[in-house]
Formats: sequence, C-alpha cells, structure tokens
Amino acid sequence: MLKIYNTETKYKQEFESIIPNIVSMYNCGLTVNGYAHIGHFRAYTSADTIRRTLEWIGYDVKQVMNFTDVGHLTFTEEQKKQMGEREVNDADSGLDKMEKAAKKEGKTAWEVADFYIGETMKDFKEMNYEEPFKRPRATEYVNEQIEMIKILLEKGFAYITPSAIFFDTTKVESYGKLTGQNINEKITGVREEVEVDENKKHPSDFRLWQLDQKDHQMQWDSPWGKGFPGWHIECSAMSKTILGDTIDIHTGGIDNLPVHHVNEMAQSEAANGVPFVHYWYHNEFLTIDGKKMSKSLGNVYGLREIKEHGFDAMDLRYLYFLVNFRMKQNFTFEALDQAKNARLKLKKFIENNPEYENILKGVEKKEYENNEFFMNFKSAIEDSFNMPEAIATTWNVVNSSESDKDKLSLLFLFDQVLGLKLFEKNIVEISIDLKNKLDEIVEKRIEAKNNKDYKLADELREEAKKLGYEIYDGKDGMGYKKIN
Repeated sequence: MLKIYNTETKYKQEFESIIPNIVSMYNCGLTVNGYAHIGHFRAYTSADTIRRTLEWIGYDVKQVMNFTDVGHLTFTEEQKKQMGEREVNDADSGLDKMEKAAKKEGKTAWEVADFYIGETMKDFKEMNYEEPFKRPRATEYVNEQIEMIKILLEKGFAYITPSAIFFDTTKVESYGKLTGQNINEKITGVREEVEVDENKKHPSDFRLWQLDQKDHQMQWDSPWGKGFPGWHIECSAMSKTILGDTIDIHTGGIDNLPVHHVNEMAQSEAANGVPFVHYWYHNEFLTIDGKKMSKSLGNVYGLREIKEHGFDAMDLRYLYFLVNFRMKQNFTFEALDQAKNARLKLKKFIENNPEYENILKGVEKKEYENNEFFMNFKSAIEDSFNMPEAIATTWNVVNSSESDKDKLSLLFLFDQVLGLKLFEKNIVEISIDLKNKLDEIVEKRIEAKNNKDYKLADELREEAKKLGYEIYDGKDGMGYKKIN
C-alpha cells in the first residue's frame, strides 16, 4: 500500500485516488526567465519519480507541469538590500521576472520565454523525465484566470484597488493551514519593510491581477482594465481547467510552500468551494558545498556546467536518489563523482551479464511479484518514495545469489522507476567545447610522450578521466573514449 508524506497533515497517509486507478497530479513548473539549475532538477526528479512509482504500481497518471511565462514578480534591488538574507520567492510589487530577463538580454519577454522553454525541454529530456499529460503556459490560460478572479470578486474574497485586484486573506478562516501558520504569523518583517502598495487591506493579501503598468510588454484586456495575472492565480486556473476542482497530488520545492502554495490553496478553495489538494508533497533544498545556491557565490550549476566537468545527467539523477527528497541534500562534485562511479559500475555489471541481450526484449513483471528483492524494492518506493532504500535494494540484487537472468530482470524492472537508462546502449554525444578540450589533451599528451615527459603524459590522462574519457593508444594513433 502506497503511503505519501502529506505536507498538510505532516504524516504519512495511505494513498487513495479520487478516481480509482487514475491519479491527477500537478507539479509547479519553472519561471522561464533563465536556464534550469540542479536545484530545479532535484524537484523535477522528485516529481518524475512519483509519476514513475504510481505507474509502476498500476495507476494511470494525469500529470500537469506548467511553465510560468508572465506575472512572477520579484523584488527590486532596493527591496533586496532591505531584506538582506531574508529574501522570499515572491513579491506583490517590483519587477516581473520575464520583463527583467527581456531587458537584460535585449529581447521581448515572449522571445525569452520561447528560448528558455526550449532549453528546459532539452534538459528535461536529458534528465529522462517522462512527458506530462499537459505542459501549459500561463499566457495560454489568461481567460481562465480572469474567470476565476471574477468568481472570487463575486463571492467577496477579492477587492479592486487603483493598482491591482487583491485576494482578501482575512475572509479565509483557514488561511495558512498548509504551513500551520495563522494569518498574523504570516506577516513577516520582510513584508512590513518592503511593502509599497498602500491600497492593500491586509499585509498578507496577495495580487490576483496587476493593473496597467508602464512599459510592461505582456498585458491583456480584462473587465477591470489592461493588466496581467498574478503568479498564484495562474497555477490555480491551469490546475482547475485541466484536472478539475480537486486533485490528488500537488508537488513543488519547499520554497513554494509558505507563499505560493498557501495562496494557491486559499484562492482555489475560495473559488471552487471544495478542497484543492488531497496530498501535498514538497522536496527540500539543495545546498552547494554546504552553502545556499546563489549567483553571487558563483555556485548555480546547470546541466551545461555539469557536463563541462565530465558528468552525465544520469549521474545527477543517481545522486538525487541517495538522500530522501524531503531532506536537505548537499551537492559537491566529489559526491557527484562517487555517484557517477556507482552508476557506471552498475551499468557495466548489466552490460557484461550474458543475459543482457535477452533482457532487452522485455520482462514480465508478474513473474517476480513474489521475489524477495522485488517486494523490498516495492516496499521502499511505496514508503513515500524512499529512494535511498530503493538504491540499496538495487545493489543487494547485484550482490545476491540470484541467477544472471533474474538479476537482470529485477534490475530491468527497477529501472522503470529509477529512470537511469541502465539498459540503454551507450550513444556518445559530445559538445564541441568538450571535444576541443579532449583533442587538445591528446595533442599535448602526444607531444609529452615524444619528449619522454611521462609524468606530464600521466597527468594529462588523469585530466581526461576527470572529464569522463579514457585516453588510449590505438593502431590509428592516440584517441579517447567515454568511460563506461
């Protein structure tokens, strides 16, 4: 029986879907004003693992993951100075992240959105995420957002000011129940110091529709005037339109919990009159070398930087499985190197197994449902997606006395959840920059050997290894190949 740790109830609950055998799941997606980074990938690996687990158990999953391409306001530089280290991931005034990126890159906000959605999709493919049922963009659902705002106004949960339409949090008795905070506890010093909109009735009220702003590219006509939607209303409208008033599972990073998800819940339940989500699941932060990920520290890594260091997206995916998604995880390149070595060792074990080609044809799951290792793996993933235990069981299979066929069959079934491409034959793709670097290493090593500088030759070989490649001397000369 699958159990999910529910952020709202703060304990593991037995999972039961609203519609038998079908699961509706909404994952908060990226604000597409830049490249996705490894903190994002931890959140989306978590979501993909939940999806794969549910499907492995036998559910049909209707997964929706959005792209926020308008309306996500961030604080101004002056506001950030006032807040210091207390910055939160949302603002009711300030700069739209899309507009800010457009100005910086000399493009339109639409061009920025299109570019980074394209880049994100490439990254997601490399991370081996299953394609959701729908990937809506906020700008495609503006009419639905307007309709929801109309309902909130009619029901008395919202009010109009000269600058914006706000949700009235004082009208919701249970506001903040997702975090266990009451409305007064949510009024932080940050809000009091930086809040500039004097039209708000209460500091915790949040923006549903921003009215006309000078030079803002992305604006739409509405019954209240030209403007654009708030960040929170976007997810509520997209989720309602595609999945219905109440959904089974809602996921996101822990940074979305205190503001975005609290507000999503409040406005959805106020508008629809029914519970919004049955199971909330949040992944914790990823730190880098024990520090917060920050552009100022230069430690914001995307897949490009990961690959430049000689690693693969699957190494990153394996690393995420070593710590429970609901716990903080510290990223280091040393840890990623260990994850890489473990993954490659596992893949080599599979490829060297005499049953490899036969297993590629497929495995009947029902043959192994009473197998001890199968049951242990199932127990792990059904324990609120306990991936460290699932990985431990995977290695227990490798080191077991099971037959070659049974070992590979079990690993084949496990990888349907792990998504590590363990049975995918290596297809070497190499960037131009990495190829040029490896070619340079080979040239230097040839020169070193000609000069009988064997110490330098060995150092160059080790440098190539760090990039994931082995230097070899073949009949056609010196070359390199990816380490398996």
